[in-house]
Amino acid sequence: MKEVKKTPAKKAAPKAAAAKKPAAKKPAAKAAVVEKKPALSPEQRYKMIEEAAYYIAERHGFSGDSAYFWSLAEAEINAKLN
Repeated sequence: MKEVKKTPAKKAAPKAAAAKKPAAKKPAAKAAVVEKKPALSPEQRYKMIEEAAYYIAERHGFSGDSAYFWSLAEAEINAKLN
């Protein structure tokens, strides 16, 4: 029988440290489109509430508490603006 010499397995030569390319920048995630509401001045808000309070009072025949009508109008305008 022939004797078979075992040769050591060749090891892969260590790779030279390859210069790493900087990671490609991913496109920025699209921000949710938010419509910016125009700023409302305090005077404009006051006028809106005043007008709404008038119409609420009119529906009630102008009998009742004006502060109550105002608070209803304020809640109505706040709901519309938010």
